[in-house]
Amino acid sequence: MTKTTKSIIQVKGSSINVLSKANGDYISLTDMVRNFDGGSALIEQWLKNKDTVLFLGVWEQINNPGFNSPEFEGIKNEAGRNSFYLSAKKWIDLTKATGLIASAGRYGGTYAHKDIAFEFGSWLSPEFKLYLITEFQRLKDEENDRLKLGWNLQRTLAKINYRIHTDAIRDVLIPPALSKKHTVLKYASEADLLNVALFGKTAKEWRDANPKADGNIRDQASLEQLVVLTNLESLNSVLIRQGLSQPDRLQRLNEIAISQMTTLLASNTVKRLK
Repeated sequence: MTKTTKSIIQVKGSSINVLSKANGDYISLTDMVRNFDGGSALIEQWLKNKDTVLFLGVWEQINNPGFNSPEFEGIKNEAGRNSFYLSAKKWIDLTKATGLIASAGRYGGTYAHKDIAFEFGSWLSPEFKLYLITEFQRLKDEENDRLKLGWNLQRTLAKINYRIHTDAIRDVLIPPALSKKHTVLKYASEADLLNVALFGKTAKEWRDANPKADGNIRDQASLEQLVVLTNLESLNSVLIRQGLSQPDRLQRLNEIAISQMTTLLASNTVKRLK
């Protein structure tokens, strides 16, 4: 299960919580109305509107396979009447909706998927909506910048470890009299040793299977794979200096790659970088 993370954006003097969940970003409607006359009562007033009910229904039908459409039809028929009442919790309980969250506790209050929150923002104030979208986008840009920083760091580490790796190949595996052509072949052979250990195929095998892909097999690597690749390059340089044969090193490196990938794919720390 992907962990829920919380961020805060500032919109016209209001601190607004944003929850990042597996199925999208949810913005606190409770925080959005905090500085408006009427406060949280505005949320139920908005939900009572027939156009709101229609919008919520369409959003759920597009995004939620488990949405209770028959129950929605009944709510839609009642919407707009003076006696009609709809809270976020009632909407969720009756229709199994996922676009709204109503809860108490740590992340208490009413939250809405960003699509719905922006619609609510329009109803509150067009100006407020524009500021909300601007600050939300700023938050997403900052998250992307952090991801790129982490990605670039791993690629830099991979390049540094690659130098350590090639130095070990030069010092141990390449005889002084080896021609430049054969030296290049030996480097390529050791690079493919790591490719097979981690990706299960050589660079050529990957290119043959992906003729239209941009870059090479390592350019298409995931963040977890780049982390393991830097580790394998360092480990292979140690194994080379220890005198292990290439088949023995391949087996050892493959076992390590499987172990480390299993650990990283289960790591919440790595997931938060995505």
